[in-house]
Amino acid sequence: MKTEKEKMLAGEPYLAWDKELYDARIRCRKRVQKFNHTLPDSEEWKHHLQQLLPNNQGGMYVEPPFRCDYGSNIRIGKNFYANFNCTILDVNVVDIGDDVLLAPNVQIYTAGHPIDAKARVEEGIEFGLPIKIGDRVWLGGGVILCPGVTIGKNSVIGAGSVVTKDIPENVVAAGNPCRVIRTIESDNRY
Repeated sequence: MKTEKEKMLAGEPYLAWDKELYDARIRCRKRVQKFNHTLPDSEEWKHHLQQLLPNNQGGMYVEPPFRCDYGSNIRIGKNFYANFNCTILDVNVVDIGDDVLLAPNVQIYTAGHPIDAKARVEEGIEFGLPIKIGDRVWLGGGVILCPGVTIGKNSVIGAGSVVTKDIPENVVAAGNPCRVIRTIESDNRY
């Protein structure tokens, strides 16, 4: 029989108030608080960031404040930058490629809840779907990524967009819901 954590990471319905998951979230909240209350680029800040987001390839810079559920389900490639107020609800895997830039107030949500009120409220059921962000992606200010989406490499998501479906490689996309506006050609610099 699967644990609630195994169900969570498999994208299956799980009980969010399971003791193992609750304890892991509390440990993460403590790390988040320590990170958010240290001076950026100090040795202490670097230490807390590494403890908070251990699955990274290096060159990571995250502006406080930052929020996440577990931290351990976030995989970060090389040369990652997240601006102020980034929130990543990582009840499932968030796979971030190399050279990814996040503007202020980006929200990445792998977490979802049943439509059925009894399951959602009385039973405490949740689910999570993985999110993948390709290499060299830029997410504009206030972008929201919903559970299960993939953003293709080199793509740009415009400020304020709500991404509910996959976005292909090499495009500019924006809106609510987010839609492809144009492709990115090699001679498009701006």
